[in-house]
Amino acid sequence: MTALTIILAITIIAVALPLGCYMIVKQSTKERIYSNIEEIPANRVGLVLGTSPTVKSGKSNYYFIHRINACVRLYKAKKISKILVSGDNHTKEYDEPTCMKEALMAQGIPEKDIILDYAGFRTLDSIIRAKEIFGQNKFTIISQQFHNERAVYLALANDIDAIAFNATEVKSSRFYIRTGFLRESLARVKMFIDIWFGKQPKFLGEKVSI
Repeated sequence: MTALTIILAITIIAVALPLGCYMIVKQSTKERIYSNIEEIPANRVGLVLGTSPTVKSGKSNYYFIHRINACVRLYKAKKISKILVSGDNHTKEYDEPTCMKEALMAQGIPEKDIILDYAGFRTLDSIIRAKEIFGQNKFTIISQQFHNERAVYLALANDIDAIAFNATEVKSSRFYIRTGFLRESLARVKMFIDIWFGKQPKFLGEKVSI
């Protein structure tokens, strides 16, 4: 086998593997992903996947804003009645769950219906902790579509009956769309590796009743 053949084979694998993982996840979850609030089935619990309320420049993060708005729509339409907000809280200055709670309450969601998961460091952590810590085997995931597809696939791989509601996408430049697609494709490759090796959340802990 020549060096050129080896390089060509590596190139094909490097392209085909991420693309294949991307499409497997998309096709496997399409029946469980909803954009129409009238069509989505009701679940008791909605899981909002965390992100920061601001970007590095200090400006508002529209991924955060749209996820909160989507969650409020589901709640007010009685498609969910309890909200589990799961995100990163690795320092006192960086607290995604509390920011999500405050944003939800600002739109009229009662505090009693919001449950905080401070150890949702990754999508995997948020999904598995919803089952293992918060006792939920069936719930609605709330994020943007690309994220929902991966989250639902993770849920199904962990015997969780999950569906998802798509928050509004964030309009971006063509360059950002291309790089975002690449990042998500690689994230899906990493997800398959995590599933294969039975990766678990960084923290579990005492169970919490919802």
